[in-house]
Amino acid sequence: MVDSISGERIQRSIFVLVSFKTRHTLSDPQPSGDGIGGASAWVRAEFERGSKATGGKLRVDLDTFHQPARLPLIPHATDLTNVVATLPGPGKRVWVISAHYDSRTRDILDVQGPAPGADENASGVAALLETARALAPYDFNATIVFLATTGGEQGGVGAAHWADQARQQGLEVAGVIDLDAVGHTHGLGPANRRDLWLFAEGVPVARDTAGRRALILAGGENDTPPRSLARAIRTATLRYVPAVDVRIIYRAAGYQGHGGQLPFLENEIPAVGFTEAGGDHDLANDTPDAIDFAYVSGVARVSAAALAALARAPAAPRDVQLAPAPAGKGTVLRWTPGEGTVPAGYRVVWRETTAPFWEHALEVGRGGTHAAVADVLPDATIFGVEALDAAGHASPATFAMPTGGR
Repeated sequence: MVDSISGERIQRSIFVLVSFKTRHTLSDPQPSGDGIGGASAWVRAEFERGSKATGGKLRVDLDTFHQPARLPLIPHATDLTNVVATLPGPGKRVWVISAHYDSRTRDILDVQGPAPGADENASGVAALLETARALAPYDFNATIVFLATTGGEQGGVGAAHWADQARQQGLEVAGVIDLDAVGHTHGLGPANRRDLWLFAEGVPVARDTAGRRALILAGGENDTPPRSLARAIRTATLRYVPAVDVRIIYRAAGYQGHGGQLPFLENEIPAVGFTEAGGDHDLANDTPDAIDFAYVSGVARVSAAALAALARAPAAPRDVQLAPAPAGKGTVLRWTPGEGTVPAGYRVVWRETTAPFWEHALEVGRGGTHAAVADVLPDATIFGVEALDAAGHASPATFAMPTGGR
Protein backbone atom coordinates (compact mmCIF):
# COMPACT_ATOMS: atom_id res chain seq x y z
CA MET A 1 0.00 0.00 0.00
CA VAL A 2 2.78 2.40 0.92
CA ASP A 3 4.70 1.62 -2.26
CA SER A 4 1.66 2.38 -4.43
CA ILE A 5 1.64 6.06 -3.42
CA SER A 6 2.32 8.15 -6.53
CA GLY A 7 4.06 11.49 -6.28
CA GLU A 8 3.01 12.30 -9.85
CA ARG A 9 -0.68 11.89 -9.01
CA ILE A 10 -0.25 14.03 -5.89
CA GLN A 11 1.40 16.78 -7.93
CA ARG A 12 -1.40 16.60 -10.51
CA SER A 13 -4.07 16.81 -7.80
CA ILE A 14 -2.52 19.93 -6.29
CA PHE A 15 -2.24 21.65 -9.67
CA VAL A 16 -5.87 20.84 -10.54
CA LEU A 17 -7.16 22.16 -7.21
CA VAL A 18 -5.12 25.32 -7.58
CA SER A 19 -6.54 25.84 -11.09
CA PHE A 20 -9.92 26.82 -9.64
CA LYS A 21 -10.01 30.60 -9.23
CA THR A 22 -11.00 30.21 -5.60
CA ARG A 23 -12.26 27.43 -3.37
CA HIS A 24 -13.76 29.84 -0.87
CA THR A 25 -16.63 28.11 0.93
CA LEU A 26 -19.10 30.79 -0.23
CA SER A 27 -17.86 31.06 -3.83
CA ASP A 28 -19.62 29.81 -6.99
CA PRO A 29 -21.45 26.58 -6.00
CA GLN A 30 -22.05 25.38 -9.58
CA PRO A 31 -20.27 22.08 -10.42
CA SER A 32 -19.22 23.53 -13.77
CA GLY A 33 -17.82 26.71 -12.26
CA ASP A 34 -14.39 27.80 -11.09
CA GLY A 35 -15.32 28.05 -7.40
CA ILE A 36 -16.10 25.70 -4.54
CA GLY A 37 -18.75 23.84 -6.56
CA GLY A 38 -16.29 22.96 -9.30
CA ALA A 39 -13.70 21.84 -6.75
CA SER A 40 -16.28 19.66 -5.00
CA ALA A 41 -17.28 18.04 -8.29
CA TRP A 42 -13.64 17.31 -9.12
CA VAL A 43 -12.92 15.74 -5.72
CA ARG A 44 -16.02 13.58 -6.14
CA ALA A 45 -14.88 12.51 -9.61
CA GLU A 46 -11.46 11.54 -8.26
CA PHE A 47 -13.00 9.38 -5.54
CA GLU A 48 -15.27 7.78 -8.17
CA ARG A 49 -12.25 7.10 -10.38
CA GLY A 50 -10.67 5.25 -7.45
CA SER A 51 -13.90 3.36 -6.85
CA LYS A 52 -14.14 2.29 -10.49
CA ALA A 53 -10.60 0.90 -10.34
CA THR A 54 -11.70 -1.44 -7.53
CA GLY A 55 -15.01 -2.54 -9.02
CA GLY A 56 -17.04 -0.17 -6.89
CA LYS A 57 -15.66 -1.08 -3.45
CA LEU A 58 -15.36 2.59 -2.55
CA ARG A 59 -18.82 4.13 -2.03
CA VAL A 60 -18.88 7.85 -2.89
CA ASP A 61 -21.54 10.22 -1.52
CA LEU A 62 -22.21 13.94 -1.18
CA ASP A 63 -23.01 15.15 2.32
CA THR A 64 -24.93 18.35 1.53
CA PHE A 65 -26.37 20.34 4.43
CA HIS A 66 -27.92 23.74 5.11
CA GLN A 67 -25.56 26.00 7.01
CA PRO A 68 -27.18 28.92 8.89
CA ALA A 69 -25.45 32.27 8.98
CA ARG A 70 -22.55 32.26 11.43
CA LEU A 71 -21.21 35.75 11.87
CA PRO A 72 -18.68 37.01 11.10
CA LEU A 73 -17.30 34.11 9.00
CA ILE A 74 -20.56 33.06 7.26
CA PRO A 75 -22.65 36.21 6.72
CA HIS A 76 -25.64 34.44 5.16
CA ALA A 77 -27.23 31.00 5.17
CA THR A 78 -26.09 28.64 2.42
CA ASP A 79 -25.93 24.99 1.37
CA LEU A 80 -22.53 23.36 1.80
CA THR A 81 -21.18 19.99 0.67
CA ASN A 82 -18.71 17.48 2.09
CA VAL A 83 -17.49 14.72 -0.22
CA VAL A 84 -17.44 11.31 1.48
CA ALA A 85 -15.87 8.07 0.21
CA THR A 86 -16.50 4.99 2.33
CA LEU A 87 -14.63 1.68 2.21
CA PRO A 88 -17.01 -0.66 4.07
CA GLY A 89 -15.68 -3.18 6.55
CA PRO A 90 -17.18 -5.66 9.01
CA GLY A 91 -18.61 -4.60 12.34
CA LYS A 92 -19.43 -1.12 13.59
CA ARG A 93 -15.96 0.38 14.03
CA VAL A 94 -15.09 3.36 11.78
CA TRP A 95 -11.77 5.07 11.11
CA VAL A 96 -11.74 8.47 9.39
CA ILE A 97 -9.14 10.45 7.49
CA SER A 98 -10.11 14.01 6.61
CA ALA A 99 -8.91 17.18 4.87
CA HIS A 100 -10.74 20.41 4.01
CA TYR A 101 -10.80 21.32 0.32
CA ASP A 102 -11.77 25.00 0.60
CA SER A 103 -9.31 27.92 0.46
CA ARG A 104 -9.31 31.67 1.15
CA THR A 105 -7.43 34.93 0.63
CA ARG A 106 -6.16 37.07 3.49
CA ASP A 107 -9.63 38.59 3.66
CA ILE A 108 -11.75 35.72 4.89
CA LEU A 109 -14.92 37.28 3.41
CA ASP A 110 -13.43 37.69 -0.06
CA VAL A 111 -15.29 35.15 -2.22
CA GLN A 112 -14.04 36.49 -5.58
CA GLY A 113 -10.29 37.04 -5.24
CA PRO A 114 -7.81 34.36 -6.35
CA ALA A 115 -7.23 31.83 -3.57
CA PRO A 116 -4.98 29.06 -4.95
CA GLY A 117 -4.54 27.35 -1.57
CA ALA A 118 -1.78 25.00 -2.71
CA ASP A 119 -0.53 24.24 0.79
CA GLU A 120 -3.70 25.28 2.65
CA ASN A 121 -5.14 22.81 1.80
CA ALA A 122 -4.71 21.29 -1.65
CA SER A 123 -1.73 19.42 -0.18
CA GLY A 124 -3.93 17.73 2.43
CA VAL A 125 -6.63 16.84 -0.12
CA ALA A 126 -4.04 15.41 -2.53
CA ALA A 127 -2.66 13.20 0.25
CA LEU A 128 -6.22 12.20 1.21
CA LEU A 129 -7.09 11.18 -2.37
CA GLU A 130 -3.87 9.23 -2.76
CA THR A 131 -4.44 7.44 0.56
CA ALA A 132 -7.89 6.42 -0.66
CA ARG A 133 -6.45 5.06 -3.92
CA ALA A 134 -3.82 3.08 -2.03
CA LEU A 135 -6.23 1.45 0.44
CA ALA A 136 -9.36 0.97 -1.68
CA PRO A 137 -8.29 -2.37 -3.26
CA TYR A 138 -7.86 -4.05 0.14
CA ASP A 139 -10.03 -5.46 2.92
CA PHE A 140 -9.88 -4.32 6.53
CA ASN A 141 -11.40 -5.18 9.90
CA ALA A 142 -13.17 -1.82 10.11
CA THR A 143 -14.87 0.70 7.86
CA ILE A 144 -12.67 3.53 6.57
CA VAL A 145 -14.12 6.93 5.67
CA PHE A 146 -12.19 9.32 3.43
CA LEU A 147 -13.71 12.72 4.16
CA ALA A 148 -13.14 15.90 2.13
CA THR A 149 -14.80 18.71 4.07
CA THR A 150 -15.81 22.25 3.23
CA GLY A 151 -15.83 25.23 5.57
CA GLY A 152 -12.42 24.51 7.01
CA GLU A 153 -11.57 28.21 6.87
CA GLN A 154 -14.93 29.12 8.45
CA GLY A 155 -14.41 27.34 11.75
CA GLY A 156 -14.51 23.80 10.40
CA VAL A 157 -18.27 23.80 9.82
CA GLY A 158 -18.16 20.92 7.34
CA ALA A 159 -16.23 18.66 9.70
CA ALA A 160 -18.46 19.77 12.59
CA HIS A 161 -21.57 18.80 10.62
CA TRP A 162 -20.22 15.35 9.77
CA ALA A 163 -19.05 14.75 13.34
CA ASP A 164 -22.41 15.85 14.75
CA GLN A 165 -24.26 13.52 12.38
CA ALA A 166 -21.94 10.65 13.29
CA ARG A 167 -22.64 11.21 16.98
CA GLN A 168 -26.40 11.40 16.44
CA GLN A 169 -26.36 8.23 14.33
CA GLY A 170 -24.36 6.37 16.97
CA LEU A 171 -21.41 5.62 14.69
CA GLU A 172 -18.52 4.03 16.58
CA VAL A 173 -15.77 6.32 15.28
CA ALA A 174 -12.56 4.88 16.67
CA GLY A 175 -10.52 7.88 15.59
CA VAL A 176 -9.84 10.60 13.02
CA ILE A 177 -6.61 11.59 11.26
CA ASP A 178 -6.79 15.10 9.79
CA LEU A 179 -4.44 16.49 7.14
CA ASP A 180 -4.07 20.28 7.08
CA ALA A 181 -1.26 22.14 5.29
CA VAL A 182 1.24 19.34 4.66
CA GLY A 183 3.21 20.69 1.70
CA HIS A 184 5.98 23.02 2.90
CA THR A 185 9.42 21.94 4.09
CA HIS A 186 11.08 25.34 4.64
CA GLY A 187 9.26 26.55 7.74
CA LEU A 188 12.19 26.00 10.09
CA GLY A 189 15.04 26.96 7.80
CA PRO A 190 16.62 24.51 5.31
CA ALA A 191 14.31 22.06 3.55
CA ASN A 192 13.35 19.27 5.94
CA ARG A 193 11.45 16.34 4.45
CA ARG A 194 11.79 14.19 7.54
CA ASP A 195 9.80 15.97 10.26
CA LEU A 196 6.00 15.79 10.35
CA TRP A 197 4.04 17.27 13.24
CA LEU A 198 1.10 15.42 14.80
CA PHE A 199 -1.10 17.35 17.23
CA ALA A 200 -2.74 15.24 19.95
CA GLU A 201 -5.03 16.52 22.71
CA GLY A 202 -4.47 15.68 26.37
CA VAL A 203 -7.21 15.96 28.98
CA PRO A 204 -10.21 17.61 27.25
CA VAL A 205 -11.36 20.98 28.51
CA ALA A 206 -14.66 21.18 30.42
CA ARG A 207 -15.97 17.75 29.39
CA ASP A 208 -16.86 14.71 31.49
CA THR A 209 -15.86 16.12 34.87
CA ALA A 210 -15.96 12.80 36.73
CA GLY A 211 -13.97 11.02 34.03
CA ARG A 212 -11.40 13.80 33.89
CA ARG A 213 -10.90 13.64 37.64
CA ALA A 214 -10.45 9.86 37.60
CA LEU A 215 -7.99 10.08 34.71
CA ILE A 216 -5.91 12.74 36.42
CA LEU A 217 -5.88 10.88 39.75
CA ALA A 218 -4.64 7.78 37.89
CA GLY A 219 -1.86 9.75 36.19
CA GLY A 220 -3.37 9.34 32.73
CA GLU A 221 -3.17 12.95 31.52
CA ASN A 222 -0.83 11.79 28.75
CA ASP A 223 -2.85 8.68 27.86
CA THR A 224 -6.10 10.10 26.53
CA PRO A 225 -7.54 8.45 23.38
CA PRO A 226 -5.96 11.06 21.05
CA ARG A 227 -2.54 10.57 22.66
CA SER A 228 -2.87 6.77 22.41
CA LEU A 229 -3.90 7.15 18.76
CA ALA A 230 -0.88 9.35 18.10
CA ARG A 231 1.47 6.73 19.59
CA ALA A 232 -0.09 4.02 17.40
CA ILE A 233 0.40 6.20 14.31
CA ARG A 234 4.02 6.80 15.26
CA THR A 235 4.57 3.05 15.69
CA ALA A 236 3.12 2.29 12.24
CA THR A 237 5.31 5.00 10.72
CA LEU A 238 8.46 3.58 12.32
CA ARG A 239 7.58 0.17 10.86
CA TYR A 240 6.53 1.15 7.34
CA VAL A 241 7.78 4.69 6.58
CA PRO A 242 11.02 5.11 8.56
CA ALA A 243 12.14 8.01 6.35
CA VAL A 244 9.54 10.23 8.07
CA ASP A 245 9.80 11.23 11.71
CA VAL A 246 6.37 11.77 13.27
CA ARG A 247 6.81 14.32 16.04
CA ILE A 248 3.89 14.24 18.47
CA ILE A 249 2.91 17.69 19.72
CA TYR A 250 1.16 17.75 23.10
CA ARG A 251 -1.56 20.20 22.04
CA ALA A 252 -5.00 19.80 20.53
CA ALA A 253 -3.91 22.13 17.71
CA GLY A 254 -1.44 24.91 16.97
CA TYR A 255 -1.00 27.68 19.50
CA GLN A 256 -3.51 29.85 17.63
CA GLY A 257 -6.13 27.14 17.99
CA HIS A 258 -6.62 26.17 14.34
CA GLY A 259 -6.87 22.57 13.19
CA GLY A 260 -9.25 20.32 11.27
CA GLN A 261 -9.27 17.85 14.15
CA LEU A 262 -10.96 20.29 16.55
CA PRO A 263 -14.60 19.80 15.39
CA PHE A 264 -14.22 16.06 15.97
CA LEU A 265 -12.73 16.57 19.41
CA GLU A 266 -15.59 18.90 20.27
CA ASN A 267 -17.95 16.02 19.44
CA GLU A 268 -15.93 13.71 21.74
CA ILE A 269 -14.38 11.76 18.86
CA PRO A 270 -10.66 10.94 19.26
CA ALA A 271 -8.86 12.98 16.60
CA VAL A 272 -5.31 14.01 15.78
CA GLY A 273 -3.97 16.42 13.18
CA PHE A 274 -0.99 16.23 10.81
CA THR A 275 0.68 19.42 9.60
CA GLU A 276 4.06 20.37 8.19
CA ALA A 277 6.83 21.11 10.66
CA GLY A 278 6.77 24.86 11.28
CA GLY A 279 5.14 25.72 7.96
CA ASP A 280 4.75 29.40 7.10
CA HIS A 281 2.51 30.00 4.08
CA ASP A 282 1.19 33.26 2.64
CA LEU A 283 -2.52 32.93 1.88
CA ALA A 284 -2.19 35.46 -0.92
CA ASN A 285 0.67 33.61 -2.62
CA ASP A 286 -0.03 29.99 -1.70
CA THR A 287 1.02 28.56 -5.06
CA PRO A 288 2.45 25.20 -6.19
CA ASP A 289 5.96 26.56 -6.72
CA ALA A 290 6.45 26.52 -2.93
CA ILE A 291 5.18 22.95 -2.49
CA ASP A 292 7.58 20.07 -1.88
CA PHE A 293 5.73 17.28 -3.68
CA ALA A 294 8.06 14.61 -2.32
CA TYR A 295 7.16 15.73 1.20
CA VAL A 296 3.43 15.49 0.47
CA SER A 297 4.06 12.00 -0.88
CA GLY A 298 5.71 11.10 2.42
CA VAL A 299 2.66 12.38 4.30
CA ALA A 300 0.43 10.19 2.13
CA ARG A 301 2.62 7.16 2.83
CA VAL A 302 2.42 7.80 6.57
CA SER A 303 -1.35 8.24 6.36
CA ALA A 304 -1.78 5.05 4.35
CA ALA A 305 0.44 2.99 6.65
CA ALA A 306 -1.14 4.31 9.85
CA LEU A 307 -4.72 3.99 8.66
CA ALA A 308 -4.17 0.51 7.22
CA ALA A 309 -2.51 -0.73 10.40
CA LEU A 310 -5.26 0.70 12.59
CA ALA A 311 -8.04 -0.73 10.42
CA ARG A 312 -6.36 -4.15 10.18
CA ALA A 313 -5.90 -4.34 13.95
CA PRO A 314 -8.76 -5.53 16.17
CA ALA A 315 -10.73 -3.11 18.32
CA ALA A 316 -8.91 -1.87 21.42
CA PRO A 317 -9.67 -3.72 24.67
CA ARG A 318 -12.15 -2.15 27.08
CA ASP A 319 -12.24 -1.68 30.86
CA VAL A 320 -8.52 -2.26 31.41
CA GLN A 321 -7.83 -2.34 35.12
CA LEU A 322 -4.72 -2.93 37.19
CA ALA A 323 -3.88 -3.68 40.78
CA PRO A 324 -0.76 -4.58 42.78
CA ALA A 325 0.12 -8.24 42.65
CA PRO A 326 -0.19 -10.19 45.92
CA ALA A 327 2.54 -9.30 48.39
CA GLY A 328 3.55 -6.32 46.24
CA LYS A 329 5.56 -8.43 43.78
CA GLY A 330 4.38 -6.64 40.64
CA THR A 331 1.20 -5.65 38.80
CA VAL A 332 -1.88 -7.60 37.68
CA LEU A 333 -3.98 -6.38 34.73
CA ARG A 334 -7.44 -7.47 33.52
CA TRP A 335 -9.47 -6.33 30.52
CA THR A 336 -12.52 -6.99 28.38
CA PRO A 337 -12.13 -7.72 24.63
CA GLY A 338 -13.34 -5.04 22.24
CA GLU A 339 -16.21 -5.65 19.84
CA GLY A 340 -15.75 -7.39 16.50
CA THR A 341 -12.86 -9.52 15.27
CA VAL A 342 -11.30 -11.75 17.92
CA PRO A 343 -7.70 -10.57 18.46
CA ALA A 344 -4.82 -12.92 17.68
CA GLY A 345 -3.43 -11.80 21.02
CA TYR A 346 -2.77 -8.84 23.28
CA ARG A 347 0.25 -6.81 24.30
CA VAL A 348 0.65 -5.31 27.76
CA VAL A 349 2.81 -2.20 27.46
CA TRP A 350 4.32 -0.01 30.14
CA ARG A 351 6.70 2.89 30.71
CA GLU A 352 8.01 5.23 33.36
CA THR A 353 5.53 7.98 34.27
CA THR A 354 7.84 10.57 32.71
CA ALA A 355 8.49 8.65 29.47
CA PRO A 356 6.60 9.73 26.32
CA PHE A 357 6.49 6.33 24.60
CA TRP A 358 6.07 2.70 25.65
CA GLU A 359 9.34 1.16 26.85
CA HIS A 360 8.44 -2.45 27.67
CA ALA A 361 5.97 -5.06 26.47
CA LEU A 362 4.57 -8.48 27.39
CA GLU A 363 2.72 -10.60 24.82
CA VAL A 364 -0.47 -12.40 25.85
CA GLY A 365 -1.91 -15.19 23.71
CA ARG A 366 -5.27 -15.42 21.96
CA GLY A 367 -8.21 -15.39 24.34
CA GLY A 368 -6.26 -13.92 27.24
CA THR A 369 -8.00 -11.36 29.41
CA HIS A 370 -5.44 -10.92 32.16
CA ALA A 371 -1.69 -10.77 32.74
CA ALA A 372 0.80 -10.38 35.56
CA VAL A 373 3.93 -8.25 35.22
CA ALA A 374 6.48 -9.31 37.80
CA ASP A 375 8.62 -6.84 39.74
CA VAL A 376 7.02 -3.73 38.20
CA LEU A 377 4.93 -1.67 40.61
CA PRO A 378 1.84 0.22 39.42
CA ASP A 379 2.48 3.32 41.52
CA ALA A 380 5.57 4.27 39.52
CA THR A 381 4.48 2.98 36.10
CA ILE A 382 1.99 3.74 33.32
CA PHE A 383 0.34 0.62 31.86
CA GLY A 384 -1.79 0.00 28.77
CA VAL A 385 -3.08 -2.95 26.73
CA GLU A 386 -3.17 -3.28 22.93
CA ALA A 387 -5.09 -5.79 20.81
CA LEU A 388 -3.11 -7.50 18.01
CA ASP A 389 -3.84 -9.15 14.69
CA ALA A 390 -1.80 -12.09 13.37
CA ALA A 391 0.67 -9.75 11.64
CA GLY A 392 1.29 -7.76 14.82
CA HIS A 393 -0.72 -4.66 13.91
CA ALA A 394 -1.85 -3.13 17.19
CA SER A 395 -4.83 -1.10 18.28
CA PRO A 396 -4.17 2.08 20.22
CA ALA A 397 -3.35 1.15 23.80
CA THR A 398 -6.14 1.41 26.34
CA PHE A 399 -4.95 3.11 29.52
CA ALA A 400 -5.07 0.91 32.61
CA MET A 401 -7.11 2.42 35.46
CA PRO A 402 -6.78 1.37 39.13
CA THR A 403 -9.22 -1.39 40.07
CA GLY A 404 -12.34 0.15 41.58
CA GLY A 405 -11.22 3.71 40.78
CA ARG A 406 -11.19 6.55 43.34
